[in-house]
Amino acid sequence: MKPAVFEYFDPTSVSETVALLARLDEDARVLAGGQSLVPLMNFRLARPAHLVDLNRVSELDFLSVAGGELRIGAMTRQRALERSRDVGAGWPLLREAAGYIGHVQIRNRGTVGGSLAHAFPSAELPVVMVTLGAALVLRREGGERIVAAADFFLGAMTTALEPGELLSEVRVPATAARSGTSFHEVSRRYGDFALAGAAALVSLDRDGAVAGVRLTLTGSAPIRAQAAEDAMLGEKPSEALFRDAARRAVAGIEQDSDMHADAGYRRRACAALARRALLQAAQRAAASRSIRP
Repeated sequence: MKPAVFEYFDPTSVSETVALLARLDEDARVLAGGQSLVPLMNFRLARPAHLVDLNRVSELDFLSVAGGELRIGAMTRQRALERSRDVGAGWPLLREAAGYIGHVQIRNRGTVGGSLAHAFPSAELPVVMVTLGAALVLRREGGERIVAAADFFLGAMTTALEPGELLSEVRVPATAARSGTSFHEVSRRYGDFALAGAAALVSLDRDGAVAGVRLTLTGSAPIRAQAAEDAMLGEKPSEALFRDAARRAVAGIEQDSDMHADAGYRRRACAALARRALLQAAQRAAASRSIRP
């Protein structure tokens, strides 16, 4: 298969990129790692008139910690999340979830920004960024705006990005002391798209009760289970508590059906994965109490 005809651009700076996007407007698509866009183009499911390649924009490729906040450039490869000591020490949920993305060859090329901007329903990074309370920096000619991850993902392959905007950076805050995280997903085979997934962050107070919790499930967009979160606050972690929270989390949520799994299976799988993620996150939070202030 071959893509439809398009005009190709390869800028070398962010300023050049946003100027191009402003001029080309809605007819342009941005190419990062190409692991999602190129197959769509080859099958002619995507037919951009203009393709703006970011691979020579080196200023978008960075991974750093500043003021306790993790900053990730849009062109940072997914594999870098697995290999970074800073990520492993301060944001282990990112490392854990990244290991589920395709295969290592895909992660070597796929980018953090590309995965987030593509917003595929079963993608791991959107779910994790919502769970961690990340903020996304959207650049355009003449300025920028910052959008919370929870407000960025609007639906299947639909985001808050507007024509002329470029996702340039992701900022992930540090987690509170005595916190633990966990990510679980199920797929037909390792490396396949997830049929269901869940990410959890649990913080405990000095008495061991739940002081803060975030639970996010896969769906057409990441699903934050706020009713379930509220029900856990102030309670002592237990199998029964997390089983009830998982039941609340999937009650009434919409899931898609396809040839691989129907909506009912996906809801049941999300419930099982949510319970496991909450339990493991709480266990990790309890274990961290002896080594974190």
